Amino acid sequence: MPRAFAEIAFTPNVRAAQARHGSAAGYEKFLSPDVSGGAALGPDEAAFIEARDGFYQASVSETGWPYVQFRGGPKGFLRVLDARTIGYADYRGNRQYVSLGNLAGDSRIALILMDYPNRRRIKIWGRARVVEGEAAAEILPALHDPDYVGRPERAILITVEAFDWNCPAHIPQRLTEAELEPYLAQLRAQISDLTTENARLSDLLGTAS
Repeated sequence: MPRAFAEIAFTPNVRAAQARHGSAAGYEKFLSPDVSGGAALGPDEAAFIEARDGFYQASVSETGWPYVQFRGGPKGFLRVLDARTIGYADYRGNRQYVSLGNLAGDSRIALILMDYPNRRRIKIWGRARVVEGEAAAEILPALHDPDYVGRPERAILITVEAFDWNCPAHIPQRLTEAELEPYLAQLRAQISDLTTENARLSDLLGTAS
């Protein structure tokens, strides 16, 4: 766990809760001046991020309520532009623009990216910048897959403030249709072989009788 995450997440109320439940001492070291890092994405983080086809995103409204939504797209639509910047093409949806409105008042944003088959996840905190109009036209080619059917309306660029890899506890193991296909293909091949073998044996029994 890097220091950048602890500085954001371990507020006084959180530290008090840790103290009440007996975990404060274990997390104390992450607030030490000797601990650093956790804001610059490395090769492992970049590979994980760009392998995802969706993530959960939280923004904060003017009333203080968090708003969480799922953002989906083609695999890799969330791009790592450099060690401190990620971004994605914002595709047209139901046109409520709740996240867009929230970001106009508060740039803070949080993401959770899930890898259900391998039971891994990463949390990212950052500051989002909405890029529209002519400026978006310049950046969108680096973010938008032209083969994807979604229509990009703008670009969202996020300056990473902190990230943290979560433990795998309680993450259910799930597979998408694409991830399940290799296993299904193997089963279909086995069924085909067994069907052929059954037909051969039936023919032999028919001949013998």
